[in-house]
Amino acid sequence: MRDEAAGGLQSVNRALTALELVADAGELGVSELGRKLGVHKATASRLAATLAERGLLERDPASERYRIGFGLVRLAGAAMSGLDLVRTARPVLEELAERTRESANLGVLSGDGVVYVDQVAGSRAIVTVNWVGRHTPLHCTSNGKVLLAYMDETERARFLQPPLERLTDRTVTAPDELERQFAETRRRRYAQTLEELEEGLNAVAAPVHQADGRVIAALGVSGPAFRMRAVDLPRVGLLAAESAAVVSRQLGYVERRSSVG
Repeated sequence: MRDEAAGGLQSVNRALTALELVADAGELGVSELGRKLGVHKATASRLAATLAERGLLERDPASERYRIGFGLVRLAGAAMSGLDLVRTARPVLEELAERTRESANLGVLSGDGVVYVDQVAGSRAIVTVNWVGRHTPLHCTSNGKVLLAYMDETERARFLQPPLERLTDRTVTAPDELERQFAETRRRRYAQTLEELEEGLNAVAAPVHQADGRVIAALGVSGPAFRMRAVDLPRVGLLAAESAAVVSRQLGYVERRSSVG
């Protein structure tokens, strides 16, 4: 029994050390991680894969290297408010939820999907689904479509390799139609979904830019289709875009408008 306990503690210590090593390095391949941990490459690979399954690490599909994953948000608890992005966006989410009376959320890219790092329930939400920490596909969520729309084309193509999962009858899986939607998202500054992730759920989302212009998150609003009707989405989408722009400016982003009339 004592040997089993010691082995369990060693595994926990190794996992925590792996997280610290990846955090310090930014990214690590399994060979480097194994060397730093003093274990065989195969052991490091299994450890990294297990941590990635839990969202604590995420694997870059191109380089096959691991970096810290946003799944750690689920464990952060009260410390989550210390994250610059979440702390900056929180009051804006609260105001957006108050204005729309629906749930406002903040999502970031994690692995091959979206992870929601904060949420504020609207006053009309009778039963609130907690999306924080939940991992959803990119192609059928408004947050995911925003993140895809502002990606480099080569990077986006990796995420859109067919076949894309069809979650409802309204899920869009055709690459040409998705690309048309991405162009529309960039033009109007928000994306929308009509019952594509779940039946009866509609949503909009807008891009949050960091100081260098890169889109690092999507700020969205979701609600039941009988309240957030298709005709309502442009109005709610523009509110989300305004709110996302406020967060972007607070993160140091300065929008550069075209001089072409």
